[in-house]
Amino acid sequence: MIPQQESEFDIGYLKPYYGKLFPYADMFKWMSYGHDGKHPGCDQSYFGRREFSFTLKGDFYLRFQSFNSALELENSIKEKCPLKIDIGPVYTVDPAKRHAYAQGDNKVFTPVERELIFDIDMTDYDDVRYCCKGADVCLDCWPLMTIAIKVIDASLRDDFGFKHILWVYSGRRGVHCWVCDGKARRLTNEQRASIADYFRVYKGNENSHKKVSLMGAALHPFLATSYTNVLKDYFEKILLTNQNLLATEERYEKILSMIPDESIASELRGRWQDNNRRSSSAKEDINVVRWEQCKQLLQSGKHKAQGLRRCVEEIVFFFTYPRLDMEVSKHMNHLLKAPFCVHPKTGRVCVPIDPNRCDEFDPTTVPTLFQLLEELNNEGLRADVNGEWSGTSLGSAVTLFRSSFLEPLLKACKEEIERSYSLKLQQSKNSIGW
Repeated sequence: MIPQQESEFDIGYLKPYYGKLFPYADMFKWMSYGHDGKHPGCDQSYFGRREFSFTLKGDFYLRFQSFNSALELENSIKEKCPLKIDIGPVYTVDPAKRHAYAQGDNKVFTPVERELIFDIDMTDYDDVRYCCKGADVCLDCWPLMTIAIKVIDASLRDDFGFKHILWVYSGRRGVHCWVCDGKARRLTNEQRASIADYFRVYKGNENSHKKVSLMGAALHPFLATSYTNVLKDYFEKILLTNQNLLATEERYEKILSMIPDESIASELRGRWQDNNRRSSSAKEDINVVRWEQCKQLLQSGKHKAQGLRRCVEEIVFFFTYPRLDMEVSKHMNHLLKAPFCVHPKTGRVCVPIDPNRCDEFDPTTVPTLFQLLEELNNEGLRADVNGEWSGTSLGSAVTLFRSSFLEPLLKACKEEIERSYSLKLQQSKNSIGW
């Protein structure tokens, strides 16, 4: 289990972190999306219209913070030492001056750009994991987050054509996704809701046995690919045994309740109760044995009725498919915690996750604030063009952020700015020529 910091979070530990390690320049470059350059097509007001929110000690919130430069952002964070930094949308005007535009009904102050974001929290999986509950996370249930990253990332790239996607560990019990392509940032709330709904399969509640409903004669291609490439293997090879999903009567009854044919459920129940009565000395895992029996009975020739055709897939989807906080993704003005914050309960840094190697990510080895400060003390003061973090455990996280995400993103942003500027010039010439 991820160790929790039991004592009250000491804000004093954040001062050296923000003073030496927080990657201000990289955050500024990211949030500027190429508009910090000298190109005549750059919008110099762009970064200054972005909302930042600080959570200070005592749950004191500072909303609608804005900054005109990396130095302003850095100075404010160092001065206020926020426990958490949240990032909001880019508005039509500087959010710090919003009151000047509050008169009338013309909605001058309104969000115009915002990354498409996804928030996946382990607490939403409490009914399918038996190792932990609530905010607790361990290596037996973390594969649920790995599945979510693999499924959502593949679809965002293959089905929607997005390229610039940042996955970040939340610091405690989940992951955040930032889709940063220009076309993603300019989506309307309605378009965001449609994309979020595209991913929606888990629709049940505590009072409903059938929480996943896979409609139609055939699975949607996205769901079929997810099932074949990710869900099935993770369920059968990892979660089935890690979580002991069929090991006890209470647990297998949950699965039996999802089978609409009572005769099949009764037959399986009889077999499994008989298993329970016998002392099991078999070498094969009881979860694997029972799942194979369940599959064989549901998929045998005599049980191909409409209601049973999808039952195996629905069980797998229920236990493995990503569960998104839909409201976070639907609304442009939603705040989301910035990468490289420190979680005050675990002391862990919110580091990027490489989606291509997410099955190697181990949340228990993510650098903590205390570990980083020890490394800083051991390293001593260093003059380094890459920043103090390069000599600490944070170095690989910042390098991943730069090389895999920031550099390709900024290259695409500059090309987009140039294209847009050239198009405006051409339109201007055409209008004059006419």
